[in-house]
Amino acid sequence: MTEDSRVDGKSWLPMIGLFFAQVLMSFNVASLPVSLGGISETFDVPVTTASTTIVVYGLAVAALVMVGAKLGQRIGWLLIFRVVLVVFAVSSLMMILSPSVGWVIGGQALAGAAAAIIVPSLVALIAQNYSGDQQATAIGSLGSARAISGFTAFFIGGALGTWVGWRPVFVIVLAIAALVFALSFTLRSEPGDPGIEIDVVAALLIGIAVVLLTLGFNNLNNWGVLFADPGAPFSLAGLSPAPMMVVLGIVFGQAFFSWTRRRMAIGRVPLVDLSILHSPRERSAVYAMFVIVAMEAAVNFTIPVYTQIVQGRTPFDTAVAMIPFNLTVFVTATLVVRVYRRFTPRQIGVFSFVLTTVALVWLAFVVNNNWESIPTILGLIVFGIGQGALVTLVFNVLVTSAPKRLAGDVGSIRGATQNLASAIGTAVMGALLVQILSFGVLAAVDDHPELPASLAAQVDLDNVNFTTTDDLRAVLAQTDATPEQVDAAVALNEDARLRTLRYGFWILAGISLIAMIPARRLPDYRPDDDRADDLDRDAVSDEV
Repeated sequence: MTEDSRVDGKSWLPMIGLFFAQVLMSFNVASLPVSLGGISETFDVPVTTASTTIVVYGLAVAALVMVGAKLGQRIGWLLIFRVVLVVFAVSSLMMILSPSVGWVIGGQALAGAAAAIIVPSLVALIAQNYSGDQQATAIGSLGSARAISGFTAFFIGGALGTWVGWRPVFVIVLAIAALVFALSFTLRSEPGDPGIEIDVVAALLIGIAVVLLTLGFNNLNNWGVLFADPGAPFSLAGLSPAPMMVVLGIVFGQAFFSWTRRRMAIGRVPLVDLSILHSPRERSAVYAMFVIVAMEAAVNFTIPVYTQIVQGRTPFDTAVAMIPFNLTVFVTATLVVRVYRRFTPRQIGVFSFVLTTVALVWLAFVVNNNWESIPTILGLIVFGIGQGALVTLVFNVLVTSAPKRLAGDVGSIRGATQNLASAIGTAVMGALLVQILSFGVLAAVDDHPELPASLAAQVDLDNVNFTTTDDLRAVLAQTDATPEQVDAAVALNEDARLRTLRYGFWILAGISLIAMIPARRLPDYRPDDDRADDLDRDAVSDEV
């Protein structure tokens, strides 16, 4: 496509449609955490079951995004973009009209399948409609769209969830899908290439890997971290299938990379061009992206669960608690591009991970049952600064280091990484918190003689989960516990829950600290540095 055939440099109308397409996906998935309490109450299921909606969305995107990129190249980005917008609208209707939690989970699986094509199409359509500085600005706006969607979804979703219900939130998602479909007619796109083949073997390998990894991590709590629990579908010599699935997922993932490298070596078209991960710089960007998105998902899961399920507060209270974090992420993701010419990606990346580590350690010390306390808000703001800077930074590193013809492949790598990280971050954090809580409750019961063994025997301590104080009192009311023993058990549980939350922040801080290793391998030059041109030429020559 020539420069003259691109959209006029003064027109941002096509980008508005792409901006809202990113908003569509981000608003949908950001609405899920704040809706967990409502979904759990509506269908009378545990919050861990309701959180499966988050996991299944991320699973569908991560498993199908590489296939989605190839479908876009084969059919044509604009045509398939419009088709999947209709699919996304159907998924919203399933959420709005769902008669059971199965429909909710199915709706998010469908939304994830649609997003698997929208994610790479955004990068490809930007590359086909914009160039130069406008293209860089357009790519940066996707990070801002993701951040502002998180903020508005928590606020609007919290307000609606409190005073109306969780379903109207997805009426907004439906309206955004309709808006994007209308704006798609302002876009231009090159026709598809029917000659592009889709590597079915690679698609199966990566799909199986993602499914196994996600199911394994998501069921660590239900099936057992090491030994099989009674709820496990099967066991192997008494071992839980969850960790076995994780190991098999890693094996299939390695098989995918080996198969793809072999296919590229003989000149066949791969499912995704691994040349975009040719250097340690690009691989480090992917590692950093995975870590920061997983940590964001863990925080976005932890706070709503704690405020709604543990404290029994409303979704609007959850939204208020998350405002400092989400607003900071939005502002930082928007403004961080202004420092790109003063600092290198490596400097920004390392400093950002320092901020997230310090913030998480701080939260581990100061967090309490009042999320509106100044120290807690300060910790969330600092974490939001680091997180917002990192998400935009690593995406820009990947986009600017790859040739435009591989824009769809960059989009598929971005989508697979972010959504797999989000699903695993949510699943692992949920499993960790429940396991830590279970150990804490069992240890506390042993240390409190006022809670006799006869009382503990009447409560299923092998199935400890997060629950509200009112629900706990209702369970204890069905036992022979005295009022004093009930008060003691409630106090014990409240202390164990808060201690669990602090341990969770400590674990995240450790992960953030380790992530400085890949961050130190990010590019160490500024865009106007001569080394940038030299390294980019080297990357291109290596591909050729």
